[in-house]
Amino acid sequence: MSKHRDGSSDPAPLRTSVLQRIPRSIWALGFVSLLMDVSSEMIHALLPVYLVTVLGTSTLTVGFIEGMAEATAAITKVFSGALSDWLGRRKLLAAIGYGLAAITKPIFPLAGSAGWIVIARFIDRVGKGIRGAPRDALIADLAPPGLRGAAFGLRQSLDTAGAFIGPLLAIGLMWLSSDRIPLVFWAAVLPAFGSFALIVFMVRDAPATEAGKAVRPPLSRAELARLPPLYWWTVTVSAVFTLARFSEAFLVLRAQQLGLELLLIPVVLVLMNVTYSLASYPIGVLADRFHRGTLLALGFAVLVAADLTLALVGGMTGLVLGVVLWGLNMGMTQGLLAALIADTAPQSLRGTAFGVFNLVSGLALLAASVVAGELWDRFGSSATFLAGALFATLALLSLIPAMVHTRKHRAGGT
Repeated sequence: MSKHRDGSSDPAPLRTSVLQRIPRSIWALGFVSLLMDVSSEMIHALLPVYLVTVLGTSTLTVGFIEGMAEATAAITKVFSGALSDWLGRRKLLAAIGYGLAAITKPIFPLAGSAGWIVIARFIDRVGKGIRGAPRDALIADLAPPGLRGAAFGLRQSLDTAGAFIGPLLAIGLMWLSSDRIPLVFWAAVLPAFGSFALIVFMVRDAPATEAGKAVRPPLSRAELARLPPLYWWTVTVSAVFTLARFSEAFLVLRAQQLGLELLLIPVVLVLMNVTYSLASYPIGVLADRFHRGTLLALGFAVLVAADLTLALVGGMTGLVLGVVLWGLNMGMTQGLLAALIADTAPQSLRGTAFGVFNLVSGLALLAASVVAGELWDRFGSSATFLAGALFATLALLSLIPAMVHTRKHRAGGT
């Protein structure tokens, strides 16, 4: 028998048995994420090129739109997460978020200017913000002991599978329609509404606890003070890391800069997300058995390598290698960060903890994407990726104190 990080034994260490022990609602949440990501990535795979070549916006504008969109989601998450703690109704808020995102999808093919795209992205990201923290807290509530890393890894893997299925569908539709981007945007409406239907009918809330009754008004100083130092270390390290992980829109623009045909532009996101998806679940399983800080440090190091490759290695070889490394870094870090937040936050404050975590990360992503766009416009693409490598290195160095705190935390049995 193998032992988990929490000291419990696993009588069935094979991967198939782990998958069978993950609750159905977590599987359903994974497929909810998959369908919404199919929809979103069908749009996002072409949106940067559509903005620049069709609507005539600058690269800086693309960076601002992407950063603003993610920051909007992050700000919303902090309130929805706290509200889910207060109400004890995580599924309700998650379903509202997915529904709101679904009804905004038709705006994209109807948009005739960058202003409408901004509105669509804003509303869509409000939906993402509403659903994100309650969904992650619900996964933490539902996950059996010793399977939290695997549960988050599975959800992330299915989510990311949608992120490469979407661009593949976009490629096929672009080929069939002779590069009619609005037609691809219309097709993206269908999986979005399928995602909303799935969460409404197939996901159940965790059993009621006293957590929701015990929590004080959301985001009160007294409640935030209950979050331990290790939680705040994790948030800080993640923020520095996010400064290096600007929007994937810049990967798409790098491919266009290198002369990749418009029809094949979505392949960039397909390649990145295939790697991301394949890495997420195995890393989640490993995180239940080995020290999470060590795995996270390896993920940060991979991002340094990805940024340096994209900055310094020319041609399609550099693009492919850089994109693969970028996807590997995502698979090694995103589920782990979520699991670390769940580990360090009290159950009654998990929604709040995920909300604050996503708020800080979203604001960092806004800054990163705007700076990335400005560097690109002023000094070229290499400057953007070299700056990313610098921040990833700083994140790797800032992780060292957090790893020390994590080891003390584990040694103390908390």
